[in-house]
Amino acid sequence: MGIRLDMVGIVTKDMKKALDFYRLLGLSIPEGSDDAMHVEAEGQDGVRLAFDKQEMIADIYGGWEEPAGHRIELAFLCENAAALDKLYSVIVENGFEGHREPWDAVWGQRYAIVRDPDGNLISLFA
Repeated sequence: MGIRLDMVGIVTKDMKKALDFYRLLGLSIPEGSDDAMHVEAEGQDGVRLAFDKQEMIADIYGGWEEPAGHRIELAFLCENAAALDKLYSVIVENGFEGHREPWDAVWGQRYAIVRDPDGNLISLFA
């Protein structure tokens, strides 16, 4: 069988805020899970996106240090430039932080960057 990417995990301080943010990105996240310690959303091609509260991860890892820096990128493909612009606006209008407003990148894509509730930079592109 070999190996395949099965899950990407996000550690969060506030599960409800994190799930609200990722629902705006269109992920199908189970309702009624806002207070859970672990939540999974089925992604494309079977890759899951999981959310874990810091307290649970501290127990699993044997401790928790607040990370610093940006090391892994999550990038979401939008249908087109207009859809990207609209999604960016919806995210900001819902109280989440825009990191870089939409622009036409030199590599030919429409691009924007938002910040999830835990400070992760999330790319949107079309």
